Order: sequence, then structure tokens, then C-alpha cells
Amino acid sequence: MKAKFWEALQLLKKLSLNKAFNATKVVSSYYLSKLVRKPYQWGLPISISIEPTTSCNLRCPECPSGKREFSRATGMLSLPLFKNTIDELKSHLLYLTFYFQGEPYLNPQFLEMVQYASQRGIYTSTSTNAHYLDDENAKQTVLSGLDRLIISIDGTTQETYAAYRIGGKLEKVLQGARTIVKWKKQLNSVTPHLIFQFLVVKPNEHQTNEVKKMAKEIGIDEVKFKTAQVYEFENGNELIPENPKYSRYRKTDSGKYEIKNLLLNHCWKLWHSSVITWDGRVVPCCFDKDASHQFGNVKEAGFSTVWHNKKYDSFRHSLLKARSEIDICKNCTEGTKVWTSS
Repeated sequence: MKAKFWEALQLLKKLSLNKAFNATKVVSSYYLSKLVRKPYQWGLPISISIEPTTSCNLRCPECPSGKREFSRATGMLSLPLFKNTIDELKSHLLYLTFYFQGEPYLNPQFLEMVQYASQRGIYTSTSTNAHYLDDENAKQTVLSGLDRLIISIDGTTQETYAAYRIGGKLEKVLQGARTIVKWKKQLNSVTPHLIFQFLVVKPNEHQTNEVKKMAKEIGIDEVKFKTAQVYEFENGNELIPENPKYSRYRKTDSGKYEIKNLLLNHCWKLWHSSVITWDGRVVPCCFDKDASHQFGNVKEAGFSTVWHNKKYDSFRHSLLKARSEIDICKNCTEGTKVWTSS
């Protein structure tokens, strides 16, 4: 509870009158849009996800980065592009996630980007497989001002971990976590808030209690259990857990599987957040992994111009009219994720 308190305090410290006013505009325009079934967008996003890279060292079976199945190019976010984007967004942006696809630490300028955003009063978060948290990277992560570090740990034994994190080494993840904890103590830092994220799949669902014990022993602040998205689920999938609590899908009377989400004709994400790929393309959310719905590019136009353009507006209108007909929404689980924490 103490760690969660400090994390909440860190987020509140980023709030300003301008950011609070912008958030009010975003919330009010969202609820008005839901009510009248017509998109209004008076503010700018409260949160942004930006992609340091599409490259990854692992081969996770349900991840486009891991499967190497992108139809878009692989590359690294450049520091100048990042700085230009942050300079435009900093006055209203509260939360920045350094993640979309790929492993952030593979970008050699990643921690410099974190520091740049942190120094401009933006709450910063990232997700990592922790294979690059050596002593120096761990120290620089703490010094960068990163507020939240999510470490993917999808098993408490090498066998269960590698069932999903193909090519990964559990001991390397654990050592990286210990090293981060060590540097937080040595530098007397409350940040980053450390989370073990446990993607619950059938091979590891019996280890949820074990990962809590492991996190406590190491000094991790929190454990979160996340349900797994799979692409081929209608006829079942070897990754779908037996415990329905941890499944995004349910078995119907016909024996087929369906997604739990009712896909109602609204989505908060299209009003409060956005995703920017490593090469500057603006896409609706994290479910558009191939960037198939591009609204513009921050290299060619300012983000605020893209945020309010006709393409973005048309997508919001389509979502309010018939969300179930939008391809990237068909496997969306917003509203059904477990995200239970220890």
C-alpha cells in the first residue's frame, strides 16, 4: 500500500491547472459524444503511447514483434522526432507510455528519452522483458526519472516462463529485477514503481500465488495478472486458461469460443489517448498493431492537427455507430481485462 501511495503521489505531482482543464474538456466531450452519437473532441490526449522500437529479442507466439509478422517496417524511434513530439504535447500531457510493440531497451537512446519527458513534468511508464537490465541500465533507469516499470514475468519456473516467452531466460529477468531494486535503495529513490506483470495462460495459471511470493522476496512493489489476447480463439487455443477469471474468452453452448466484451458503441481510448509509432504514424490504440488505421504522421503535421483531422473524426464516428464492424475492435477486450493486483 505504501508503494501505491507513492506512485499516486508521483502522478499527482505531474498535474497542473492546464492539464486539469484539458482533462475536463476531454471527459465532457467524450460523454457528450456518447449521448448524441456524434463525435466531439474539445481537448488533447491525456495520455500517449509512443513506440521506441518494433524490434524484440524474444519470440512470443501471440505478439507480432515476436512472430516477426509485421506488415510495417521495423525501426527505432529517433531522439529528434521524440523531442519534437514531446515539446508539442508537454503542456497538456499527463501520462506517457514508452511502449507499443518491441522491447524498449533495444533503442540505445531510450533512457535519454525517458529523462527528457520526466524533466518536462510528464509521468513516464514502460514495459520490458527485463533481459537488458544489467547493472548500468538499471542504475540509469532509476536516474532517468522513470515513474513506472512493468516487468513481464509469465512463469515462476524456466519451463512455464519459456512456454510463452520463447527464447527468454527467467533467471535473467529475476536478476534484472533484483538489480533495479538494489539501485532504488542505493539512490534512495521511490521510483520507478516496480510491477511484475503475469500474463495468465494455461501453462502458468497454477503459479499465480508463487509469483506473489517471488515478488515479495525480491522487493517488487506490485503484481498484476493480465489476461492473454489470442488471435485464433474460436475453436479454442492451448493458451486459454481453464480458470474463466483469467480468460478473455468464454465457451458457448455450441462449443465455440467468443470474446467476453460486448463491444458497445463507444470507447474511452479514442478520446483520452493515442498511439504514435516509431516512425511518427498516429494510430487509434494498442490493438492496431500493424498501424492499419493511420490518421496522419507527426513528421508531416503537428499532433494536434492530426488529432482533430477528418480521418480521426471519421473513425470516432464509425466507432459510435458500429464498433463491432471495425476490424481492430473485434478482438478488443477493453472492459474485460482482469488486471487484478496483489
